[in-house]
Amino acid sequence: MLSPLDLGRLRDAPWLRTPAIQRVFHALEETGAVSRAVGGAVRNTLLGYAIDDIDLATTATPEVVVSAARKAGLHAIPTGLQHGTVTLVSNGVHFEVTTLRRDVETDGRHAVVSFTDDWTADASRRDFTINALYADADGTLFDPLGGSADLAPTRIRFIGNARARIQEDYLRILRLFRFSARFGDGNIDRAGLYAASAERAGLSRIAAERVRVELLKLLVAPHAAATCRIMQAFGFLVPLIGTAPSPLRLERMAEIEAATGIVPDPIRRLAALALYPSGDAGALSRRLRLSGDEHARLRAIAADMASMQHAPQPAEVRRRIYHQGAATCRNILMVGWAQSAISVADDVFRQRVTLADTWTAPKLPVTGQDVLALGVAGGPDVGRLLSALDTWWQATDFTASRDACLDELAVRVGRWPHA
Repeated sequence: MLSPLDLGRLRDAPWLRTPAIQRVFHALEETGAVSRAVGGAVRNTLLGYAIDDIDLATTATPEVVVSAARKAGLHAIPTGLQHGTVTLVSNGVHFEVTTLRRDVETDGRHAVVSFTDDWTADASRRDFTINALYADADGTLFDPLGGSADLAPTRIRFIGNARARIQEDYLRILRLFRFSARFGDGNIDRAGLYAASAERAGLSRIAAERVRVELLKLLVAPHAAATCRIMQAFGFLVPLIGTAPSPLRLERMAEIEAATGIVPDPIRRLAALALYPSGDAGALSRRLRLSGDEHARLRAIAADMASMQHAPQPAEVRRRIYHQGAATCRNILMVGWAQSAISVADDVFRQRVTLADTWTAPKLPVTGQDVLALGVAGGPDVGRLLSALDTWWQATDFTASRDACLDELAVRVGRWPHA
């Protein structure tokens, strides 16, 4: 069970003391309903993690919630009335408020629900024990299923029958792996893993966009590599990404990030896990429905990763930063390092990676006005001369001064168009 210090984290949680959430609690309390924060905010606070969204559960029906919000001057958004959810906006902060409910019927992704005032019934329809935790407005923990016992050490266990929970929503297979990678110790609850394996066919019913969200979150979790090894051993990864994965490269990537102090990035880690020099970044992007920006970043890594089996010279890294930008250059270097046989403790590769964060690409110290001042007529010739000078300047490792560039430009103008 949690120690008194852990419970103190909840009672002293800053987010429970904000005027924004207290206005919501007060508005709902005025209706005579019982309302509590639920799920991630409670769980993360007890574990000492940062919180993202704050959700509330209440015995008030959606109509009563909307009415109470308007009376209190809060904006109410009917997010999902058929499922009992109303989003309340208080002091600019969004809170999802959902009426206690029980599942009447499920199809493997969505449920038909009925409203209830039974907190245990509401808790029992959730996925994992550590997500069935509630907190009153004063920070008092309400734990109808004893889920707090799974917080220290953190165990990701389905509520009740694991296979039944998965059959209610097959997305829970991916959530099992993601939560285990983030909050667990690299192992997967045996009952949950075997239930997921038995129900693996249900993954085909999950939209690619949802797979993308879960997978990218999983990849940046502390135990992503260990979890992916288990997923590969049980045959989950190939159906998800469509290619043979490499959890070893993902593990090396995590070690490289730790060695260089660079924050994990989901696209960089996806490249380490699933891209090969001859691979198709486009196919992987389409399969996971990556955004345009994510696809562009993945494609940039794929295009150059084969050239990074060895650490390039500093001048080459600077040229790459100049053309590709620091972030892209760094990602290519790191993925190349992860796929190579070079030790993650290699100081040369580490220096090249950190160069992308410590060297700022300069600008060519001459402009089109300098070209025109030498008597060149406007038009395409100006761009061609600047491009040629830029290539020469890069060959000096960006060390040529403005005066040196002007001298070289004058020579080239004198020889134009044969420069």
